[in-house]
Amino acid sequence: MSIRRFDASEVGFTEAFATFLSLRRAQGTEDVHTATNAIVRDVRQRGGHAVAEYTSRFDKVAVDPETLQAAGLDLLEAAERCPSDVREALDFAAKRIETYHAQQRPQDHSFTDANGLELGWRWTPVDAVGLYVPGGRASYPSSVLMNGVPARAAGVKRIVMTSPVPGGHFNPAVAYAAVRAGVTEFYPIGGGQAVAALAYGAGRLKPVDKIVGPGNAFVAAAKRIVFGDVGIDTIAGPSEITVVADNQNNPEWIAADLLSQAEHDPLAQSILITDDADWASRVEMAVERQIVLLSTSRTAIEAWRDYGAIVIAPLSAAAEIVNQIAPEHVEIATADPDAIANDVRHSGAIFLGRWAPEALGDYVTGSNHVLPTSGAARFASGLSVLDFMKRTSIQRISEQGFHHLAQAAETLAANEGLPAHGLSVSIRRGGT
Repeated sequence: MSIRRFDASEVGFTEAFATFLSLRRAQGTEDVHTATNAIVRDVRQRGGHAVAEYTSRFDKVAVDPETLQAAGLDLLEAAERCPSDVREALDFAAKRIETYHAQQRPQDHSFTDANGLELGWRWTPVDAVGLYVPGGRASYPSSVLMNGVPARAAGVKRIVMTSPVPGGHFNPAVAYAAVRAGVTEFYPIGGGQAVAALAYGAGRLKPVDKIVGPGNAFVAAAKRIVFGDVGIDTIAGPSEITVVADNQNNPEWIAADLLSQAEHDPLAQSILITDDADWASRVEMAVERQIVLLSTSRTAIEAWRDYGAIVIAPLSAAAEIVNQIAPEHVEIATADPDAIANDVRHSGAIFLGRWAPEALGDYVTGSNHVLPTSGAARFASGLSVLDFMKRTSIQRISEQGFHHLAQAAETLAANEGLPAHGLSVSIRRGGT
């Protein structure tokens, strides 16, 4: 198959490349808001009965309207069926994720200024988090760890997981990951109805404070609808990888890296940036050899054909092209990766060196793989402990400090036409 090629030296490259990027992002914005809004409204009105009806209709699973549990489906029992080698790998990954995210926990802080005002902030975890785990194409135990372990590291006491189990089939690895991540409640429900139940409660499921985790278009739409009543992490889009590589790399390695994201979703995007057009052709041929051998070939072929690209550009220009893409992941496999990485401002995660395939980050480096997509790396960060915590500002004001602030506060209150604001200050100065 012929893949799109761009030459950064050609006039109009930036505009043509921007148009290419926008085509995929437009495809990922299917409007399912109306249908999802009806589901969310129904769950708010009828609670567990609505959830049970949607679960029966969409997943062919009967759940009790009060408990939202399904007969014969138990989290601990399912976890016991997880193969031992998978358990060991999940334990290994979980330990590294725990270690990495423990370093992110912020510290409380306070200071006293020259006028005797004690100022600072305090961090506290949210009380309850809802972890949404897909049950179809993206039923990944690694994502359970990436969402659940940081919540526990932040100190969240109640971690609620919902996951659809179509036909009653529950992935034992997902169940084991949930236990390992510290999930305290599990409900076998999915879709927009699960998001609504997490946000507003249904049956015995009490509302949570924040909802995290990926899902399909209905889940994304539901998260948009409930945001404001609860917090959300992000609206996840299809996976992305940009690889910046020189011709000293093995083309087979780089081809495999590009395919590691293409196999996720037909809308996934893999882009190679290199300064050697002939070597790029060798990578392209390697992709074509490898792609047909994958069990995920149908998905990977569609994604590579429709949204893959090769950009020929000097390595000195690579960082700005990466910034234009603002990809979820970027690999920099060059002789001096830091020289490029230091100028990359927009990317969810950066992988440095020839021995740093992005797939390691998906599982075992410890860094989080829940990252901004669809250009959101311009303004957003990957999931972290901070997403499960709140910062509260604290101000202790002495009499000396009060008198230092009072006049300016009264002046501003008068300027804004808020007399009660001014009075609450002037009354302490003996005003009326």
